[in-house]
Amino acid sequence: MQSQQACIDIYNHVMPPKYLEEMKRYSSDPGLAKRMMSLRLLWDIPARVEMLKKYPQVKQILSLAVPSPEMLVGPDLSPQLARIANEGMFEMCQTWPEFFPSFAATLPMNNPEAALAEMDFAIHQMGAVGVQILTSVNGKAIDQPEYFAIFERMANHHQMPIWMHPIRLAKKPDYVDEEKSKYEIWQVLGWPFETSVAMSRMVFSGLFDRLPNIKIITHHCGGMLPYFGKRAETLWAQLGSRSADGSEADVLKNLKKPPIEYFKMFYGDTVLGGSSSALRCGLDFFGVDQVLFASDCPFDPEGGEMYIREGINSVFNVGLGPEDIHKICCGNASKIMSKSHAIS
Repeated sequence: MQSQQACIDIYNHVMPPKYLEEMKRYSSDPGLAKRMMSLRLLWDIPARVEMLKKYPQVKQILSLAVPSPEMLVGPDLSPQLARIANEGMFEMCQTWPEFFPSFAATLPMNNPEAALAEMDFAIHQMGAVGVQILTSVNGKAIDQPEYFAIFERMANHHQMPIWMHPIRLAKKPDYVDEEKSKYEIWQVLGWPFETSVAMSRMVFSGLFDRLPNIKIITHHCGGMLPYFGKRAETLWAQLGSRSADGSEADVLKNLKKPPIEYFKMFYGDTVLGGSSSALRCGLDFFGVDQVLFASDCPFDPEGGEMYIREGINSVFNVGLGPEDIHKICCGNASKIMSKSHAIS
């Protein structure tokens, strides 16, 4: 049955060769460049296609691997890099449509006006089924007013989902007396934390009250929130009680419903390293209609195949019936991307 169940892999990554060259040209992080270059299936797409032939039931919605354009260059050049990335992913979809039906467009987030233009172009001219943003813009919170138009356009005009990918770099130390994070803690533990922080800022800034139809897909099944859901619910019910002036208590009064209900409006993917128990936690939190299959290909120890195989296994091993398995594997993705003929 597993080999017969169609799967839309909602979150996996590529780096078009032309963008890879720009990354090598502009990146100041040698560790990041080393990692990207070591993953052949990230940029050698013919090799990726050969691997995917082992999984004929899987179709991948492509998204750009970090670094995003705003991480590499300033606002004058980032629109150019975003276009290079999007044209590269569009070409992959045109060349191998049976494997890559569409992609989530990259935006130059340090240039919000250009980001809106690139969003419109990628969706209207290239058939992108959404856009990808990071959990911060070079360290700036994404609930800042300058980014609201991007969320508003996606929610109310395009009515398509936003892929939200975590970002935290090694140069951000875990302790104040150190120069950088050790043991890759910045990524293994830092990325789920950054996802949770960005989700929190969206909730408490009132984004979901202003844009109730917004669809945001969180990587790694909502970061920390499913696991700490009850802690978040009970402690944030007391918001302001731990602050000296208590002013943040007014935030709760301005929200239309309890904070935890907004967190459950996000979508989560199944990128949990193949853990069925972690997926069960995510399903209990978001509900079966808000969880989408994803692999995080090719960022696994095997360089691309393991997370597809183990991700599918986790869905089948979590104790769901056929109807719910279908929802997670492809039904939910088809529904939220229904404006695209490519995902029918």
